[in-house]
Amino acid sequence: MENQDTTTQDVLTEAELSEKTGETVSQNSKHLIHCLNIIGQIEGHYVLPEQNKTTRYEHIIPALVAIEQDRSVEGLLMILNTVGGDVEAGLAIAELISGMKTPTVSLVVGGGHSIGVPLAVSAKHSFIVPTASMTIHPVRMNGTVLGVPQTLDYFNRMQDRIVSFITRNSRISETQLRDMMMNTSELVLDVGSIVDGEKAVESGLIDSLGCLSDALGCLYDMIENTEKRYP
Repeated sequence: MENQDTTTQDVLTEAELSEKTGETVSQNSKHLIHCLNIIGQIEGHYVLPEQNKTTRYEHIIPALVAIEQDRSVEGLLMILNTVGGDVEAGLAIAELISGMKTPTVSLVVGGGHSIGVPLAVSAKHSFIVPTASMTIHPVRMNGTVLGVPQTLDYFNRMQDRIVSFITRNSRISETQLRDMMMNTSELVLDVGSIVDGEKAVESGLIDSLGCLSDALGCLYDMIENTEKRYP
């Protein structure tokens, strides 16, 4: 009876985890995979309004640490459908993912807007479904902006950090990426480009065109052909 109560408590804990952070861990599967949802806006140093669907970086960062050190978790699958958000928070999450030894695969569904691009390419292999799109544009800032040279310099340095990360973790060239960012002929009220799934793969931004089963298959292959992380 005591074991039954413990099992029920574990199930409730998993259900609460899924509801609050969008995380799930598959139990009865070929390999133990942790699924991490990154959706809506990336919430960083400022709390967004309640009606906004957000992914909070204070939830994601400790989750990534736990996944990396948990010997039972064999791989990480990230499902991405983002509309931008805090640039520094998103880039921090992307850097952590790119530095993990745990096999990682990302799957873009719906869209990957702005900071969603570094998050998508941070995995060891990235997928995008045919109907998804990636929105690429320069760094922007809401609120009061001082019209001084230092502000432009800050924007340029932040843009360089993002471009550097994307080109290091994908096959797209810096020239092509910057051309997409500064495109003035595609978006009506903005500068940038909207790239569909097929074009994202052709440009080298995303590794492969595929669906959920493709992403899982790739992750399984990665797990089975990677040496154990721990002695």
